[in-house]
Amino acid sequence: MIEVKNLVKKYGNHIAVDHLSFTVEDGQIYGFLGPNGAGKSTTMNIMTGYIGATQGEVFIDGHNILTEPEKAKQSIGYLPEIPPLYVDMTVLEYLNFAAELKKIKASERKNAVEEAMNLTRLDDVKTRLIRNLSKGYKQRVGLAQAVLGMPDIIILDEPTVGLDPIQIIEIRDLIKELGKKHTVILSSHILSEVSAVCDHIMIISHGKLVASDTPENLMQMMKGGHTLEMLIKAEPARVKDILNVYETNNIVSQEIKNGEEEGTTAVTITLGEENPNYDVREDLFYLFAENKTPIIMMQLKKASLEEVFMELTGAEETKQEKKSHRIGLFRKNIEKEAESLVNGDSAPDPEEQEDENNDSDL
Repeated sequence: MIEVKNLVKKYGNHIAVDHLSFTVEDGQIYGFLGPNGAGKSTTMNIMTGYIGATQGEVFIDGHNILTEPEKAKQSIGYLPEIPPLYVDMTVLEYLNFAAELKKIKASERKNAVEEAMNLTRLDDVKTRLIRNLSKGYKQRVGLAQAVLGMPDIIILDEPTVGLDPIQIIEIRDLIKELGKKHTVILSSHILSEVSAVCDHIMIISHGKLVASDTPENLMQMMKGGHTLEMLIKAEPARVKDILNVYETNNIVSQEIKNGEEEGTTAVTITLGEENPNYDVREDLFYLFAENKTPIIMMQLKKASLEEVFMELTGAEETKQEKKSHRIGLFRKNIEKEAESLVNGDSAPDPEEQEDENNDSDL
């Protein structure tokens, strides 16, 4: 088990990790999800002992990564975003070297290396120089290094970055296989990768943990996020009259418009959270049946993980983008004024400058 308590990492005035706390239970695949620059890699580097924290503690199976690094690291296999490979070694030479560094007993080393190669499907390339391998195979070599000795916890930082679709699927399958016997933590900014393999997702934004739950429960977090789409064989006015007599607190809003097929109406109903276990579909089916109005199609659409991610991190990202834009404009104006002074020109008129800045926002 991993316990992260009140973790803070500062680089000068920049806070990369901001009072982060979470627990990783044994035997699951955890996804650390966040936009680029959110603090994922920094957190993983602290968890694995690569760098120290400004504040806070990390415990690996009860051992403090700072005060008991050797005991803590015995339980960890780590694949950084850029695997630390010695490209002039063969795959077999490199894994034997890594096994020696991990202090795997000489009598057990051969079996440990073979087990890692079998798991990552490297047998066919074990005598080849690493520099001559494709990026996908290099990633497998890094993964084999991480699983050497079969540690309880495997930590993978952006394991599929830069890979082609086929290589991504192969690495994804390997991660699922690892999850059967190990606790796996992986980081990514790609939603589809995390949702495809993870049992539990932690979303981080600007160094803060903004959500932590199963993919299913995270999708339930979207307030009014479920929508019901219907296609009804009737004119919009008729549909509106029928829906007006239906009373429930579970409908937040509804949109009624002409359907693509002649004589039909498309209805989109946004559902609320008054009673999340209550299904309005049966009520609506009987309501329209009583009014002898056929429902051609009815489909319940749940909020996607992408929508949850954008709700939790998108607004904050927009603020940062606007701030960066304002800073860029300020610097641009200063540079123009300085250039004018050097050339002996008059400084730009403030009102004209303001108009120019406003135009750049369009």
